[in-house]
Amino acid sequence: MYYLYHIPGKKIGVTRNLNKRVTETQGYKPTEYEVLDQSEDINYISNREIELQKSYGYKVDRKLYKHLFKKMRINPTDQTSTFPVPVNKLKGRLMDSLGMTWETPQGYKFEITQKTIPWIVQNAKTSMYNEDRSYIYNKAFHEAFQAEPAVSVDNVFENIREWAQARGIYDSGDVKTQLIKLYEETGELAQAVLKDNKDDIVDAIGDAVVVLTNLATLAGFNIEYCIDSAYSEISNRTGNMVNGTFVKDQL
Repeated sequence: MYYLYHIPGKKIGVTRNLNKRVTETQGYKPTEYEVLDQSEDINYISNREIELQKSYGYKVDRKLYKHLFKKMRINPTDQTSTFPVPVNKLKGRLMDSLGMTWETPQGYKFEITQKTIPWIVQNAKTSMYNEDRSYIYNKAFHEAFQAEPAVSVDNVFENIREWAQARGIYDSGDVKTQLIKLYEETGELAQAVLKDNKDDIVDAIGDAVVVLTNLATLAGFNIEYCIDSAYSEISNRTGNMVNGTFVKDQL
């Protein structure tokens, strides 16, 4: 998380560690500064810093916050991509390197984005040769984000409905029984997440989508309509990440 802090009468700045940067380094107690904004998006927070520096009448930084960091050198091989930081510091460096791309010897083209960072952090391993380095497996990264899905997204919901119809779910089932089934699947998903069991997470999410598809059909809708309706509602929504959750702006 990036914090946009304000020391009244002095400055506006950005940091990922308020205690270290503002209290320990600059000597200001928490009661002597305020947090104006926070976000996991370095592009947003960099532009916001300049905007508020101008608004408050402070000296404006010559460089955007995101441009203060040296470009991270990633070392790709046939099997892995190695980062020049340990696992416990990887997320911060990745956030500082949003938009960075690299290509592996076998032709995989990768990019550091808000979407790929969680996967990289979750799957990174400490190098056996240097504990200050970490790496990911290229093929796994490629499969997670760029490989063609085994099932066509355009047809998957129709396939589910045909499967359910053939088994009498729409003739004999009802919304309430599917809702109970959904509770069961979300419970299994919760257990899989807590145990960090990747295979069970995939299985539980897939099962939940099947149940939601059938529940929507029994309620008189198709799930594509429900998804489109939800996306239309959120597509223009703005807000910030707070403690790992997106909090929408109040109108």
